[in-house]
Formats: sequence, structure tokens, C-alpha cells
Amino acid sequence: MEKVGLLAGVGNLPVEFVRAAKQTGHEVIVIAVVDEPAPELALEADVYYTINVAKLDKVIRTMKKEGVTHITMIGKVTKEILFKGLTFPDLRAIKLLARLRNRKDDTIMLAIVEELAKDGLEVVDQTTYLKPLMPSVGVLTQRKPTEKENDDIRFGFAAAKAIGGLDIGQTVVVKNKAVMAVEAIEGTDSCIRRGGTLGRGNAVVVKVAKPNQDVRFDVPAIGMDTLQNMMKSNCTVLAIEAGHTLFVEQQAVISLADKNRICICAVDETY
Repeated sequence: MEKVGLLAGVGNLPVEFVRAAKQTGHEVIVIAVVDEPAPELALEADVYYTINVAKLDKVIRTMKKEGVTHITMIGKVTKEILFKGLTFPDLRAIKLLARLRNRKDDTIMLAIVEELAKDGLEVVDQTTYLKPLMPSVGVLTQRKPTEKENDDIRFGFAAAKAIGGLDIGQTVVVKNKAVMAVEAIEGTDSCIRRGGTLGRGNAVVVKVAKPNQDVRFDVPAIGMDTLQNMMKSNCTVLAIEAGHTLFVEQQAVISLADKNRICICAVDETY
């Protein structure tokens, strides 16, 4: 049985990955690198460890000990920790951070990929086992966007692609063709709450892949947390890039969206 390693962050996406990989006959070695991984993760994994992301050398040595050569990195690991400071980082993590030319998302993640490669650990496509979670073009909920919301979706799609090209983020919140919020270091959920609050209701959330998205990390993803933050801030439409966005817990999210008259749709550049 071929082994695959998973460095898991917050959320249910790591659980979905483990289930999908096991269905194809893989043994999944999981290291949760955050303090609060999904509770189901330990139950689903074939082998499970909890090692904080700051202990980079221990993470690498553990994967090598388990005979892993291919690794996937999935789940939210907030970039804020790199600015607040890692808790008791090991020497390898300190050296990695010290040589970063900047702390943009891709710069950080590529440095981690390169560090893993030094020990023969190849980081592979996040979506290899998860392509069924990436919706094609269409409206996924009962409610369709209005024409005014369609205008905001088109405007937001272009804006999100622009910030993605600058490696700032992947999400914008729009209302009346005005950008209420842009995702930065704080992440998608905070961006949605901030933008929805500033928009004072009926704002549109648009999430896309970066123009040169590296599929080994940071592939855009949405799930129940996304919807719940939209509800808290009274956003009414979520548009994701079709074929490029992972949609976790689809059935439950769509059901709750329908109950709250929220539209979720998958669009592309021709929308």
C-alpha cells in the first residue's frame, strides 16, 4: 500500500483528503500542524501525529521515519502566526524564516516546499484526490443571483484575480461595484466579516484562484465556516471560480444557504 503524507491545518478539508486518498488504496500518514484540527481527523488517519508547525525539523523527521516520500499540505494555517511569532520554533524553522525575502503567501509556502524537498519529501498537487469537490459552472443553490448581483460578481471576479496576481489574497467582498474588503494576511473569514459589515447587507463575496495558482498549496476552498461568516455579516451571494475551488461539506452548506436565501454559484472568466 503506497503511503502519502498529509500536513493538516484547520477545517474539514484534511478529513475529506484522508477519506478520498484511502478510497484509492493509499495509507495516509497525518501530522496536524495546528492546535485545533478537525476532531474526525485522528479517527480517519492511518497514522496520526500532532506536531506544531514551528517544529519543522520534527515534522520532516517524522515523515521520513514513516517512509513517506510524497506530501500534501491541506487545511488552514493562518499566516498571522508568522507576524506574531512562532511559539518556540526549532532551529530549522528559524533559519527558514530568516532567509525569506518577504512574507507573501507564495514566498512562505515555496520556502516550505523547498525545505521539505531537501529531505526527499515531494509536495504534490492538493487536488489530486479532491477534484470531485470542485464544482463546474452553474448556480448551486435554489436562489439565483439578480442582475445587479451578477454585475457585482463580474466586477469582483476581475478584482479578485488582480489581487491574486499580486499575491495578496483570493477573496473580495463587493457591493454596487465597490470593493468593501480585500483578503490579506487575516484570511477569508475575517475579510468576509469586515466586508459584509461595511456593506451593511446584500454584499457579494467572490473567491478565485490566483492567475498562476500553484496547486501544491493554497488552492482556494470554501465550506461551512465561509457560509456562517457570510450569515453573520449579512452577505447574500458567494461566487467561486468554477473548476478551481474546493467546496467542502457541499450538501450541508447548500442546504443552510437555501434556508437563508443565500446564493452560491460557480463562475469563470466568461461569466
